[in-house]
Amino acid sequence: MRVVLAGGGTAGHIEPALALADALRQLDPNIGITCLGTERGLETRLVPARGYELQLVPAVPLPRAITPQLLSVPGRLAGAINAAAGIMDRVQADVLVGFGGYVATPAYLAARRRGVPIVVHEANPRPGLANRLGARLTDHVFTGHPDTPLARAKYVGIPLRREIVTLDRLSMGDKARSWFGLEADLPTLLVTGGSQGARSLNQAALAAAPALRRAGVQVLHVIGPKNTLEVEPPPGDPQYVVLQYVDRMDLAYAAADFALCRSGAMTCAELTAVGLPAAYIPLPHGNGEQRLNAMPIVQGGGGIMIDDADLTSEWIIQNLLPILSDPERVVIMSEAASRMGRKDADVTLARQVMQIAQQGRSK
Repeated sequence: MRVVLAGGGTAGHIEPALALADALRQLDPNIGITCLGTERGLETRLVPARGYELQLVPAVPLPRAITPQLLSVPGRLAGAINAAAGIMDRVQADVLVGFGGYVATPAYLAARRRGVPIVVHEANPRPGLANRLGARLTDHVFTGHPDTPLARAKYVGIPLRREIVTLDRLSMGDKARSWFGLEADLPTLLVTGGSQGARSLNQAALAAAPALRRAGVQVLHVIGPKNTLEVEPPPGDPQYVVLQYVDRMDLAYAAADFALCRSGAMTCAELTAVGLPAAYIPLPHGNGEQRLNAMPIVQGGGGIMIDDADLTSEWIIQNLLPILSDPERVVIMSEAASRMGRKDADVTLARQVMQIAQQGRSK
């Protein structure tokens, strides 16, 4: 069986595709997997690092409004469709699974042209343009959010890496804290703005550092690979550990009692899967989907939420310190977050994909 995965640009598109690839390989070690991407996306680094074949097609960003740029789209899109169709011919694709992003649109249209079964997975509560198109071309539509408005969609959750969904935070806590140079017995706050970091979170957390330290709270702060600090927190106890990037986010989650973070779809899915409560600060730009991502978690008691414009060091001191100083409340919120999580989305979607591919072969 040969499966082609189309999801590129951001980690939010690529990571679920790679989690599905891992689940497919677990179910059938002989399955062939080819990932489609563009040269401008993170997939050029992430896909080969996970050991999967990557084939590139031209990127065709679709303008969201009628502009002069729209006139150049048909010709460029045709070239990308031809490239994607050629790849599907070479690998003899049995099914295409799309996750959105620039590469998904030509992939969906190429699969339709070649008669290859199409599977769409939309992680966000507000589907992007590519997946809205893809959902019109197939009956096989799956979502990572229960309220995503796509016809015939089935909610399965977001495929996550096995090291995340199998993580036992309680048994791994001491080892994880030692890994980052943290004390084993102190309340721990994880601060992260996602794969690129977030300036507003960085500034507010660093300004709150003296108060957090006085209250006996240690901090693991992932500032993002492109960010630097003008002033480092002074050395002392409890520890305030600053890192630009963390490869082992499973250990970061295990080390923490609470998180201060953005509310991207992947972040919300991972935190609920591991049962880590959080203060969510939705990205202030875009279409508001990050607020929708976090809302069910907050309503279920697994987190709190604040607007980016209202996030200050004073807010952290007044709202997070009382939670971190109350272990019983942390446990209650952790259990509530865990109830919202889906740990089986990768295997569930993998079984569906294999079934759809088999049905396509038998026609």
